[in-house]
Amino acid sequence: MRRDVFQAIADPTRRAIISVVASQSMNLNAVAENFDVSRPAISKHIKILTECGLIAIKQQGRERYCEAKLQKLSEVSDWVDQYKQFWNAKFDALENYLEELQSKKKNSKRKKVQPVRNRRTK
Repeated sequence: MRRDVFQAIADPTRRAIISVVASQSMNLNAVAENFDVSRPAISKHIKILTECGLIAIKQQGRERYCEAKLQKLSEVSDWVDQYKQFWNAKFDALENYLEELQSKKKNSKRKKVQPVRNRRTK
């Protein structure tokens, strides 16, 4: 089964792993020390992140280091941007409509309220 970046970020532990590894390359044990779950569970999360292309594993001697590859997150950003544009357009239209209603309300109040003129009869 081919995984995508959306599956990777769907889990809060995987998002946290990305955050930890984004700041610096870490070996698997150092990554696992940041979490209250078992080392095998962290390894499974890292495997998924690797399959999705968000983490690369580099072998240095006997140690395996996790390195963040955040370019794939641009897929998420692109997907979110299309909805951001959609909602910004909707909110702009709502703002214009509300301003129009306020303007009509102010104009109708001005027409209804006539200044009282003081007439004195002599």
